Amino acid sequence: MNASAGIVVALQANYLEVELDAAPVGVPRRLLCTRRTRLSHRGAAVHVGDRVLVEAIDKVQARAVVADVEPRISWLGRPPVANVSTVVVALSVEKPGFDPNQASRFLLTAERTGLEVLLLLTKCDLVNTDQLLAYGKRLEGWGYEPLAISSRTGDGIDALRRRLSASSLAVVCGPSGVGKSSALNRLMPELSLRVGAMSGRLQRGRHTTRHVELFSLTEGSRIADTPGFNRPDLPNDPKGFGLLFPELRQQLDPWPCRFRDCSHVAEPGCGVDRDWERYSFYISGLEELSSFNHSSRAD
Repeated sequence: MNASAGIVVALQANYLEVELDAAPVGVPRRLLCTRRTRLSHRGAAVHVGDRVLVEAIDKVQARAVVADVEPRISWLGRPPVANVSTVVVALSVEKPGFDPNQASRFLLTAERTGLEVLLLLTKCDLVNTDQLLAYGKRLEGWGYEPLAISSRTGDGIDALRRRLSASSLAVVCGPSGVGKSSALNRLMPELSLRVGAMSGRLQRGRHTTRHVELFSLTEGSRIADTPGFNRPDLPNDPKGFGLLFPELRQQLDPWPCRFRDCSHVAEPGCGVDRDWERYSFYISGLEELSSFNHSSRAD
């Protein structure tokens, strides 16, 4: 049987789950696969989202062997997913409450990919209309047009489905407990993903997603649910740090500073307005990165 093309939709220990683009007659669409030894020898790691070729298909056991990996068009390191087209940052307005520092860290991590970033506000049924409008106005000041949803009432779910259907592969990331799995269950009820309750007096979410897995939303569009975590590291390049803030990027076009290497920290000739909400976070981020880089060189 000739090699067949597909996409890695999940990892199970040392095995890959591959969904074929078009399964040959009598062959299941989804196969449990091992890797050819030569892939390991040449250092070709295989991750969720990778486009692969499989061969040695056993249609009775629904098994096969991944023989080759196609070049990636994009790569996320955390969570590890290949060929992503959209990064969805999910943040809840309540339970857990909105944390601007944590939100910024997730958004900066997403912006670093250079991919389309969608900001999703979850659990919006827990706040009133005025509060929700205030969140929207605040985040517009950050340079985003947030999409508000409620997995309980279904508000915003159709709009989310339309947005995600236009993306070949969207990764949903965000802190633990913000309702990522609940949103996916509302989008695709057949999934029945496990949803965790809030834990402890700090109202942090329990981790319910333990690994990355792709789910098909429509023909040609997939979504990746990812494990939650609560404090991403800042991107480690101080020179490009400012460009990860949409509200600062808007000011930098055209370039308003006398010097091309301006860090926009009150330098003479800097034309950047410092009257924006996340400016103090920007400054503290630069200081954090500078301290980290100095300590790394000392080590």
